[in-house]
Amino acid sequence: MPEDHRSGCPINLSLEVFGDKWSLLIIRDMIFGGKRHFRELLRSEEGISSNILADRLKTLMEVGMLTKSDDPTHKQKAIYSLTEMAIALVPIMAHLGAWGRRYLPVSEELSIRAELMEEGGPALWERFMDELRAEHLGAGFTEHGESSVRERLQKAYEDVLARKAKGRKVAG
Repeated sequence: MPEDHRSGCPINLSLEVFGDKWSLLIIRDMIFGGKRHFRELLRSEEGISSNILADRLKTLMEVGMLTKSDDPTHKQKAIYSLTEMAIALVPIMAHLGAWGRRYLPVSEELSIRAELMEEGGPALWERFMDELRAEHLGAGFTEHGESSVRERLQKAYEDVLARKAKGRKVAG
């Protein structure tokens, strides 16, 4: 076993990859938010600093979770892509979201996606992973004639925000 690991335990090794405060949030923003540029990722709801973001992106690339390439639409921008290793986290993210909804004081608008992921189960997760593979890896994907999983999750989020805003106007 390499000396730079505490142990060969799969949980330990996984936590060494994405067990810091920011790495899973960066992956979350790329998966669920469709963010692929540094500036987009910098606008995380949790307020990551630019030096921490740069460090975590570098680390995630070194361990094989992300790749980086030049953005063909802008000479000075880079575009980050998920690898299969990161896309495979979708079910784990779904389980983390379900656990958080069950045991923690989540907000309705920020937990609606987790609720839909939990309700959709493995079939939805697989479809979402196929969509991510097409988006990030250029893998073929057959469209089913309906909106993408990310679009449906985003619409549900926006619907909750709109309903809450309407409720505040009626109450005010």
